[in-house]
Amino acid sequence: MKKNSAELGLKFFLKIFEIAPSATKLFSFLRDSNVPLEQNTKLKPHAMSVFVMTCESAVQLRKAGKVTVRETTLKKLGSTHFKYGVVAEHFEVTKFALMETIKEAVPEMWSAEMKSAWGEAYDRLVAAIRAEMVACSQA
Repeated sequence: MKKNSAELGLKFFLKIFEIAPSATKLFSFLRDSNVPLEQNTKLKPHAMSVFVMTCESAVQLRKAGKVTVRETTLKKLGSTHFKYGVVAEHFEVTKFALMETIKEAVPEMWSAEMKSAWGEAYDRLVAAIRAEMVACSQA
């Protein structure tokens, strides 16, 4: 999936916005844009980076039994998500969109075990981001 991360990342984010159209308001580069989402020049690289980070989390969990993100990256993710008002429901929509994107990308490999593994990787990544969001709220 990593070799198709740009395409899959975009599909992933388009699915998020299909489920929750108001989520576009959380992205400064989408708020004032009049171009279709799939043509927005900033969405594709952002979507790809999020998708790759999630893939890397899944690989780390499988190989090392834990998900690690550089502290500087985590602090930035936490402060950005806090600043834009991301809440628990946003993470749930994102998780659902991620699962659907992966299921569609590799239908022959999709199983309950694979769904569980991706879900755990995503949940651990989100837990780390949310911990940083809490730290931002207390600063």
